[in-house]
Amino acid sequence: MKSWVSFLLVVFALPATAQPFPSKPVRIIVGFGAGGGADVAVRIIAQGMAAQLGQPVVVENRPGAESVIAAETVRSSPPDGYTILLGTNTAMVAVPTQRVPPPYDPFKDFSPISTIGRFTMFLVIGPGIPAKNVGELTDFIRKHPGQLNYASSNSAAQLAAVQLLMAGKLDMVHVRYKGDPQALQDLMTDRIQMMFTTGTTAPPLVKEGRIRALATLLQSRSPLLPEVPTAAEAGLQKLSIQAWAAFFGPAHLPAEIAARLSKEVGAALRRPEVREQLERQGFEGEGSTPEALAAFHRGQYDAWVRTVKDAGIKFE
Repeated sequence: MKSWVSFLLVVFALPATAQPFPSKPVRIIVGFGAGGGADVAVRIIAQGMAAQLGQPVVVENRPGAESVIAAETVRSSPPDGYTILLGTNTAMVAVPTQRVPPPYDPFKDFSPISTIGRFTMFLVIGPGIPAKNVGELTDFIRKHPGQLNYASSNSAAQLAAVQLLMAGKLDMVHVRYKGDPQALQDLMTDRIQMMFTTGTTAPPLVKEGRIRALATLLQSRSPLLPEVPTAAEAGLQKLSIQAWAAFFGPAHLPAEIAARLSKEVGAALRRPEVREQLERQGFEGEGSTPEALAAFHRGQYDAWVRTVKDAGIKFE
Protein backbone atom coordinates (compact mmCIF):
# COMPACT_ATOMS: atom_id res chain seq x y z
CA MET A 1 0.00 0.00 0.00
CA LYS A 2 2.78 2.39 0.90
CA SER A 3 4.61 1.69 -2.37
CA TRP A 4 1.40 2.35 -4.34
CA VAL A 5 0.87 5.66 -2.55
CA SER A 6 4.49 6.62 -3.17
CA PHE A 7 4.07 5.87 -6.86
CA LEU A 8 0.97 8.06 -7.09
CA LEU A 9 2.76 10.89 -5.31
CA VAL A 10 5.59 10.74 -7.82
CA VAL A 11 3.24 10.65 -10.80
CA PHE A 12 1.17 13.60 -9.63
CA ALA A 13 4.30 15.53 -8.66
CA LEU A 14 5.85 15.31 -12.13
CA PRO A 15 3.72 18.02 -13.83
CA ALA A 16 4.37 20.33 -10.91
CA THR A 17 8.16 19.94 -11.08
CA ALA A 18 8.45 20.04 -14.90
CA GLN A 19 9.42 23.51 -16.06
CA PRO A 20 8.65 24.96 -19.47
CA PHE A 21 11.51 25.84 -21.79
CA PRO A 22 13.42 28.01 -21.17
CA SER A 23 13.74 28.07 -17.39
CA LYS A 24 17.41 29.12 -17.24
CA PRO A 25 19.97 31.00 -19.38
CA VAL A 26 20.70 29.83 -22.93
CA ARG A 27 24.32 29.64 -24.08
CA ILE A 28 25.45 30.41 -27.63
CA ILE A 29 28.90 28.92 -28.32
CA VAL A 30 30.92 30.92 -30.85
CA GLY A 31 34.05 29.51 -32.47
CA PHE A 32 35.60 32.93 -33.10
CA GLY A 33 37.28 35.46 -30.85
CA ALA A 34 35.48 38.33 -29.17
CA GLY A 35 35.13 41.51 -31.19
CA GLY A 36 35.08 39.93 -34.65
CA GLY A 37 32.25 40.30 -37.13
CA ALA A 38 30.57 37.00 -36.21
CA ASP A 39 30.87 37.66 -32.48
CA VAL A 40 29.42 41.16 -32.72
CA ALA A 41 26.47 40.03 -34.84
CA VAL A 42 25.64 37.14 -32.50
CA ARG A 43 25.76 39.37 -29.42
CA ILE A 44 23.27 41.74 -31.03
CA ILE A 45 20.95 38.83 -31.84
CA ALA A 46 21.42 37.36 -28.35
CA GLN A 47 20.06 40.56 -26.82
CA GLY A 48 16.94 40.29 -28.93
CA MET A 49 16.54 36.59 -28.13
CA ALA A 50 16.82 37.30 -24.40
CA ALA A 51 13.98 39.79 -24.67
CA GLN A 52 11.88 37.24 -26.53
CA LEU A 53 12.66 34.23 -24.33
CA GLY A 54 12.53 36.03 -21.01
CA GLN A 55 15.85 34.47 -20.02
CA PRO A 56 19.47 35.63 -20.39
CA VAL A 57 21.18 34.51 -23.58
CA VAL A 58 24.92 34.29 -22.97
CA VAL A 59 27.54 34.30 -25.72
CA GLU A 60 30.60 32.16 -24.97
CA ASN A 61 33.67 32.41 -27.18
CA ARG A 62 35.53 29.15 -27.77
CA PRO A 63 37.92 30.11 -30.57
CA GLY A 64 40.48 27.81 -32.12
CA ALA A 65 40.86 24.84 -34.48
CA GLU A 66 38.62 26.44 -37.12
CA SER A 67 35.59 26.38 -34.80
CA VAL A 68 36.04 22.67 -34.00
CA ILE A 69 36.37 23.42 -30.26
CA ALA A 70 33.05 25.25 -30.27
CA ALA A 71 31.36 22.56 -32.34
CA GLU A 72 32.61 19.79 -30.07
CA THR A 73 31.36 21.70 -27.03
CA VAL A 74 27.84 21.77 -28.42
CA ARG A 75 27.94 18.25 -29.81
CA SER A 76 28.74 16.84 -26.36
CA SER A 77 26.09 18.97 -24.58
CA PRO A 78 22.66 17.69 -23.56
CA PRO A 79 20.04 18.18 -26.30
CA ASP A 80 17.88 20.41 -24.15
CA GLY A 81 18.10 23.73 -26.02
CA TYR A 82 20.29 25.46 -23.46
CA THR A 83 23.53 25.12 -25.46
CA ILE A 84 23.52 26.05 -29.14
CA LEU A 85 26.20 26.58 -31.74
CA LEU A 86 26.86 29.50 -34.03
CA GLY A 87 27.46 27.46 -37.18
CA THR A 88 29.06 29.01 -40.26
CA ASN A 89 30.62 27.79 -43.50
CA THR A 90 33.77 27.02 -41.53
CA ALA A 91 32.40 24.66 -38.86
CA MET A 92 29.48 23.17 -40.79
CA VAL A 93 30.93 22.82 -44.28
CA ALA A 94 34.68 23.44 -44.60
CA VAL A 95 35.99 21.45 -41.63
CA PRO A 96 33.93 18.28 -42.26
CA THR A 97 34.97 18.18 -45.92
CA GLN A 98 38.64 19.15 -45.53
CA ARG A 99 39.79 17.13 -42.53
CA VAL A 100 40.55 13.41 -42.80
CA PRO A 101 38.97 11.90 -40.87
CA PRO A 102 36.33 14.58 -40.23
CA PRO A 103 35.97 15.45 -36.54
CA TYR A 104 32.16 15.18 -36.73
CA ASP A 105 29.26 14.73 -39.09
CA PRO A 106 27.59 18.15 -39.55
CA PHE A 107 24.23 16.52 -40.29
CA LYS A 108 24.06 13.58 -37.87
CA ASP A 109 25.76 15.25 -34.90
CA PHE A 110 23.76 18.48 -34.89
CA SER A 111 20.14 19.61 -35.05
CA PRO A 112 19.22 22.61 -37.24
CA ILE A 113 17.42 25.44 -35.48
CA SER A 114 17.40 28.58 -37.65
CA THR A 115 19.47 30.61 -40.01
CA ILE A 116 20.39 33.98 -38.53
CA GLY A 117 21.58 35.64 -41.72
CA ARG A 118 24.43 36.35 -44.08
CA PHE A 119 27.61 38.32 -43.79
CA THR A 120 28.12 40.97 -46.42
CA MET A 121 30.82 39.83 -48.82
CA PHE A 122 32.26 42.11 -51.49
CA LEU A 123 34.50 41.34 -54.45
CA VAL A 124 37.14 44.08 -54.28
CA ILE A 125 40.19 44.92 -56.35
CA GLY A 126 43.26 47.08 -55.86
CA PRO A 127 44.02 50.42 -57.52
CA GLY A 128 46.43 48.81 -59.97
CA ILE A 129 43.68 46.87 -61.75
CA PRO A 130 42.10 49.01 -64.50
CA ALA A 131 38.66 47.41 -64.22
CA LYS A 132 35.35 49.05 -63.47
CA ASN A 133 33.23 45.90 -63.59
CA VAL A 134 33.55 42.12 -63.39
CA GLY A 135 33.80 41.70 -67.16
CA GLU A 136 36.78 44.03 -67.36
CA LEU A 137 38.35 42.28 -64.37
CA THR A 138 38.14 38.83 -65.93
CA ASP A 139 39.55 40.18 -69.22
CA PHE A 140 42.51 41.67 -67.34
CA ILE A 141 43.18 38.44 -65.42
CA ARG A 142 42.99 36.42 -68.64
CA LYS A 143 45.66 38.64 -70.22
CA HIS A 144 48.00 38.10 -67.24
CA PRO A 145 47.80 34.36 -66.43
CA GLY A 146 49.60 33.41 -63.21
CA GLN A 147 50.93 36.95 -62.73
CA LEU A 148 48.29 38.28 -60.32
CA ASN A 149 47.52 37.45 -56.69
CA TYR A 150 44.26 37.05 -54.85
CA ALA A 151 43.85 36.92 -51.07
CA SER A 152 41.54 35.24 -48.59
CA SER A 153 41.35 35.01 -44.82
CA ASN A 154 38.63 32.34 -44.61
CA SER A 155 37.45 29.32 -46.55
CA ALA A 156 34.25 30.94 -47.84
CA ALA A 157 36.16 33.86 -49.33
CA GLN A 158 38.69 31.54 -50.94
CA LEU A 159 36.04 29.28 -52.42
CA ALA A 160 34.15 32.26 -53.84
CA ALA A 161 37.34 33.33 -55.59
CA VAL A 162 37.96 29.77 -56.81
CA GLN A 163 34.47 29.60 -58.27
CA LEU A 164 34.99 32.91 -60.05
CA LEU A 165 38.32 31.76 -61.51
CA MET A 166 37.00 28.33 -62.50
CA ALA A 167 33.99 29.81 -64.29
CA GLY A 168 36.27 31.94 -66.46
CA LYS A 169 39.14 29.41 -66.64
CA LEU A 170 41.39 32.04 -65.09
CA ASP A 171 44.77 31.64 -63.40
CA MET A 172 45.76 33.60 -60.27
CA VAL A 173 48.05 32.91 -57.31
CA HIS A 174 46.40 32.48 -53.91
CA VAL A 175 47.80 34.20 -50.81
CA ARG A 176 46.33 33.26 -47.43
CA TYR A 177 45.99 35.84 -44.63
CA LYS A 178 45.00 35.49 -40.98
CA GLY A 179 42.55 38.37 -41.28
CA ASP A 180 41.01 40.79 -43.75
CA PRO A 181 42.65 43.97 -42.37
CA GLN A 182 46.17 42.90 -43.37
CA ALA A 183 44.96 41.64 -46.73
CA LEU A 184 43.22 44.94 -47.42
CA GLN A 185 46.42 46.83 -46.61
CA ASP A 186 48.26 44.77 -49.21
CA LEU A 187 45.37 45.22 -51.66
CA MET A 188 45.70 49.01 -51.39
CA THR A 189 49.42 48.78 -52.21
CA ASP A 190 48.93 46.30 -55.08
CA ARG A 191 50.82 43.46 -53.39
CA ILE A 192 47.64 41.53 -54.10
CA GLN A 193 45.08 42.40 -56.74
CA MET A 194 41.75 40.84 -55.74
CA MET A 195 39.86 39.39 -52.78
CA PHE A 196 36.43 38.69 -51.35
CA THR A 197 36.04 40.49 -48.04
CA THR A 198 33.33 40.51 -45.39
CA GLY A 199 32.31 42.96 -42.71
CA THR A 200 32.42 46.72 -42.57
CA THR A 201 36.15 47.21 -43.18
CA ALA A 202 36.02 47.52 -46.94
CA PRO A 203 33.21 50.10 -47.49
CA PRO A 204 35.15 53.06 -46.03
CA LEU A 205 38.13 52.20 -48.25
CA VAL A 206 35.84 51.97 -51.28
CA LYS A 207 34.26 55.32 -50.48
CA GLU A 208 37.73 56.87 -50.14
CA GLY A 209 38.67 55.51 -53.57
CA ARG A 210 41.52 53.37 -52.22
CA ILE A 211 40.00 50.11 -53.53
CA ARG A 212 37.06 49.27 -55.82
CA ALA A 213 34.10 46.99 -55.12
CA LEU A 214 32.71 45.18 -58.15
CA ALA A 215 30.02 42.93 -56.66
CA THR A 216 28.38 41.72 -53.46
CA LEU A 217 27.38 38.11 -52.79
CA LEU A 218 24.19 39.12 -51.01
CA GLN A 219 20.84 38.38 -52.63
CA SER A 220 20.16 42.11 -52.80
CA ARG A 221 22.40 45.16 -52.79
CA SER A 222 24.04 46.09 -49.51
CA PRO A 223 23.03 49.38 -47.86
CA LEU A 224 26.73 49.80 -47.02
CA LEU A 225 27.52 50.21 -50.73
CA PRO A 226 24.19 50.42 -52.56
CA GLU A 227 25.84 51.29 -55.87
CA VAL A 228 27.64 47.93 -56.00
CA PRO A 229 25.71 45.28 -58.00
CA THR A 230 24.85 41.82 -56.73
CA ALA A 231 26.74 38.84 -58.12
CA ALA A 232 23.76 38.02 -60.37
CA GLU A 233 23.62 41.57 -61.66
CA ALA A 234 27.37 41.48 -62.30
CA GLY A 235 27.12 38.25 -64.29
CA LEU A 236 28.46 35.93 -61.57
CA GLN A 237 25.52 33.53 -61.42
CA LYS A 238 27.81 30.54 -60.79
CA LEU A 239 28.97 31.86 -57.42
CA SER A 240 26.88 29.62 -55.16
CA ILE A 241 28.84 30.00 -51.92
CA GLN A 242 27.49 32.42 -49.33
CA ALA A 243 29.01 33.66 -46.08
CA TRP A 244 26.18 32.52 -43.81
CA ALA A 245 25.53 31.91 -40.14
CA ALA A 246 22.96 29.78 -38.34
CA PHE A 247 22.12 28.20 -35.00
CA PHE A 248 22.43 24.47 -34.41
CA GLY A 249 21.83 22.34 -31.34
CA PRO A 250 23.19 18.92 -30.43
CA ALA A 251 21.77 15.86 -32.19
CA HIS A 252 18.30 14.73 -31.07
CA LEU A 253 17.17 18.18 -29.98
CA PRO A 254 13.40 17.85 -29.42
CA ALA A 255 11.41 19.28 -32.31
CA GLU A 256 9.30 21.48 -30.04
CA ILE A 257 12.40 23.12 -28.54
CA ALA A 258 13.98 23.67 -31.95
CA ALA A 259 10.72 25.21 -33.15
CA ARG A 260 10.51 27.50 -30.11
CA LEU A 261 14.07 28.71 -30.56
CA SER A 262 13.51 29.18 -34.28
CA LYS A 263 10.40 31.24 -33.60
CA GLU A 264 12.17 33.51 -31.13
CA VAL A 265 15.23 33.95 -33.37
CA GLY A 266 12.91 35.18 -36.11
CA ALA A 267 11.13 37.51 -33.69
CA ALA A 268 14.46 38.83 -32.40
CA LEU A 269 15.63 39.58 -35.93
CA ARG A 270 12.45 41.57 -36.56
CA ARG A 271 13.01 43.81 -33.55
CA PRO A 272 13.90 47.32 -34.86
CA GLU A 273 16.87 47.80 -32.55
CA VAL A 274 18.35 44.44 -33.59
CA ARG A 275 17.78 45.05 -37.29
CA GLU A 276 19.35 48.50 -37.17
CA GLN A 277 22.43 47.34 -35.30
CA LEU A 278 22.96 44.41 -37.66
CA GLU A 279 22.70 46.67 -40.71
CA ARG A 280 25.47 48.84 -39.30
CA GLN A 281 27.62 45.70 -39.06
CA GLY A 282 26.95 44.73 -42.66
CA PHE A 283 25.00 41.65 -41.56
CA GLU A 284 21.77 40.71 -43.32
CA GLY A 285 19.61 39.10 -40.64
CA GLU A 286 17.23 36.36 -41.75
CA GLY A 287 15.62 33.58 -39.71
CA SER A 288 14.17 30.29 -40.91
CA THR A 289 12.44 27.12 -39.79
CA PRO A 290 14.64 24.18 -38.79
CA GLU A 291 13.54 22.41 -41.96
CA ALA A 292 14.52 25.33 -44.18
CA LEU A 293 17.93 25.54 -42.51
CA ALA A 294 18.46 21.81 -43.06
CA ALA A 295 17.76 22.19 -46.79
CA PHE A 296 19.94 25.30 -47.08
CA HIS A 297 22.80 23.63 -45.19
CA ARG A 298 22.68 20.59 -47.46
CA GLY A 299 22.72 22.79 -50.56
CA GLN A 300 25.73 24.76 -49.35
CA TYR A 301 27.55 21.57 -48.37
CA ASP A 302 26.91 19.91 -51.74
CA ALA A 303 28.03 23.01 -53.66
CA TRP A 304 31.23 23.10 -51.62
CA VAL A 305 31.94 19.42 -52.26
CA ARG A 306 31.35 19.76 -55.98
CA THR A 307 33.79 22.64 -56.26
CA VAL A 308 36.45 21.45 -53.83
CA LYS A 309 36.40 17.68 -54.13
CA ASP A 310 35.58 17.24 -57.80
CA ALA A 311 38.09 19.89 -58.89
CA GLY A 312 40.79 18.63 -56.51
CA ILE A 313 41.22 22.02 -54.88
CA LYS A 314 43.40 22.14 -51.77
CA PHE A 315 42.65 24.66 -49.03
CA GLU A 316 45.36 25.93 -46.70
